[in-house]
Amino acid sequence: MGLRIAMVCAMMGTFMQVLDTTIANVALPHMQGSLQASRDQVTWVLTSYIVAAAIMTAPVGWLANRIGRKNFFVISMAGFTLTSALCGAATSLDQMIVFRLFQGMFGAALSPLSQAVILDRYPPEKRGMIMSVWGMVVMIGPMLGPILGGYLTDNYSWRFVFYVNVPVGILAVTGLILFLSEDRPGKEQPFDWFGFGFFAVAVGALQFFLDRGTTKDWFSSPEIIVEAVLAGMAFYLFFVHFFTAKRTFIPHGLFKDRNFSLANTAITTVGFAITAMTEAAISVHTRNSMAVLVVMTVPARRLSSGIQLPIVAAISPCPALIMMPRESSEYQENSAGSPSAW
Repeated sequence: MGLRIAMVCAMMGTFMQVLDTTIANVALPHMQGSLQASRDQVTWVLTSYIVAAAIMTAPVGWLANRIGRKNFFVISMAGFTLTSALCGAATSLDQMIVFRLFQGMFGAALSPLSQAVILDRYPPEKRGMIMSVWGMVVMIGPMLGPILGGYLTDNYSWRFVFYVNVPVGILAVTGLILFLSEDRPGKEQPFDWFGFGFFAVAVGALQFFLDRGTTKDWFSSPEIIVEAVLAGMAFYLFFVHFFTAKRTFIPHGLFKDRNFSLANTAITTVGFAITAMTEAAISVHTRNSMAVLVVMTVPARRLSSGIQLPIVAAISPCPALIMMPRESSEYQENSAGSPSAW
């Protein structure tokens, strides 16, 4: 019974994390007026969360092995719950962006940790069944986000888009503390900080380039040129390091898996589709224009949100592969850290 409660609490964390990728979309027009922000500025509420989650997913396996899986899970869940409350209480756009950054940083660990906990607690013959349930949670979250966000915004306030995480997070933290079995930190292993640093700079620079390009007239602005060059150089160094280093935080053999490569291609397509539909919904709501015309004129800066989804998808399995038992993964020998001894 205790194991089932712990698994439910772990999935609750994953559900909250994926829910928050879309729940705030429909509330942006209301935030815009309340926070006195322009339409371009308020979209940072979305992009800051996704960028932070994409970057901070990479060191999750190393941190879990260093401080213990349960400890890290509880800290991440509690931090995500606290920053959700702070987002709801934000009184300015600057506060909202900072709180959303921290929310994405804490939330980045919830999905890979829940995968690792589930795979570690169940025998191989039952993992397919439990992971199918986990996959349903991941699928339902983004679909339910706009519906729940619209209901809370229209009937209460846009702040409840974030407050809704608080009671769920408190229950999840309590359940993890009481029912998730204790563990001990694994043997400390070196982390691929060079690869992670190149990756973080590349994603951050690309995000700024796409977000600020339309307002700065693209390459006529020195700022945009610097961001484009920085992103290009960082991606180049990252790929050179990835293909030449012996140990990288993204396992080399991961993309040899046909299923994973096809799934990543699919989520790239879905990412751009969601971006277009989100832009259409926001534009129709705020400017009362035709959806067809809006989709055809999606600003280039919205490409950033579509790009972040496949980046998150590509690195999300890596911490779980690092943390799961050795016999569970064929990619362990190429991972950035060794599996724990739990």
